[in-house]
Amino acid sequence: MSYLEYENKPQRSKLSYFIVALIAALIGGLVSISLFVFIMQNDFFGQAGFELMQSVETNIPQGNLDLSPIVSIAEQVGPTVVGISNQGSIRDFWGRTMTQEQGSGSGVVIDSKGYIVTNYHVVKDANEIIVSLSDGKKIEGKLVGADPKTDLAVLKINADNLPVATLGDSSKIRTGELVVAIGNPLGIEFARSVTAGIVSATNRTLSIGDEQFNLIQTDAAINPGNSGGALVNSKGEVIGINSAKLVIQGVEGMGFAIPISKAKPIIEELIQKGYVSRPYMGIRGLDIDEMTAEKFDLPQGILIKQLEIRGPAQRAGIKENDIITEIDKQKVFNFSDLTIMLDNKKPGDEIIISVYRDGKNINLSLVLGELPQE
Repeated sequence: MSYLEYENKPQRSKLSYFIVALIAALIGGLVSISLFVFIMQNDFFGQAGFELMQSVETNIPQGNLDLSPIVSIAEQVGPTVVGISNQGSIRDFWGRTMTQEQGSGSGVVIDSKGYIVTNYHVVKDANEIIVSLSDGKKIEGKLVGADPKTDLAVLKINADNLPVATLGDSSKIRTGELVVAIGNPLGIEFARSVTAGIVSATNRTLSIGDEQFNLIQTDAAINPGNSGGALVNSKGEVIGINSAKLVIQGVEGMGFAIPISKAKPIIEELIQKGYVSRPYMGIRGLDIDEMTAEKFDLPQGILIKQLEIRGPAQRAGIKENDIITEIDKQKVFNFSDLTIMLDNKKPGDEIIISVYRDGKNINLSLVLGELPQE
């Protein structure tokens, strides 16, 4: 039939066509919905699949729930973080001695008896230490002991019912896991500031001054004043003591913390003795690197230039110009190797040292002494 023929046919009411079309659409829609539910229930997912969908729907959390663990971490650990003010003496224009804050930092309460761990550099050269608690109280702190080698120090305050932080196991942390830093950046005005990030690396070697540190690297913001504060895992456990930040123009998000598992024995010894007992040999020398060794036909190792009089090395028979090449049959290429080996020893331990002397290798027995305190 042509379009012209169709147009010439008798016309029906437009309203009747509309009513019929509407009824058909409604009936079709209802049939489609019923068929869709039937297919979902019996063909595509099966009965179990449909029940699973229903159970998921009914278990969606209702209300305004906070799903961030950082909130509970801050509430749990925040009160255990204190502010520390390092008070030093200065002289005014007229020569009078005055007390003035020469630095500030953070600390973590680790014992209900009032012991607080912080960084050594926070309390270094302090004449007076003021500790600010989470409830606003300010109490004088006493330095129990400090260890510059690890940048750790322990304070003691006389206070009761202190909130205490839970110390975790930093040896189990993994790169990429959530961490939260809590401390007092820029002083007490920003007390217990919370920043979050991840573990960027677990065993970074960082040289600060004459010391080397194996640290946790994090991108959680750490600023001046955060030193001595807590680095916390998702369980609310302290896994590090915030210690340093890499400050280079154009570089952000590189903060570092002392692993708590390495700090624990240091903290315990500081509480017990006030210092850390370390072994020493009583030597001064130079590293002989590979290039120097080849040039002068010598073995790599440590060239002894000076011996402490009646020190452990001299008593063992080591002489100036000897070259230490091995300790307990392990190669020693430099002082860094020596330090790592001695870190696993204690005063009184006996070690076997191999030295190169006049073209010969000699083995000597050496009893380690205790490093004198400064």
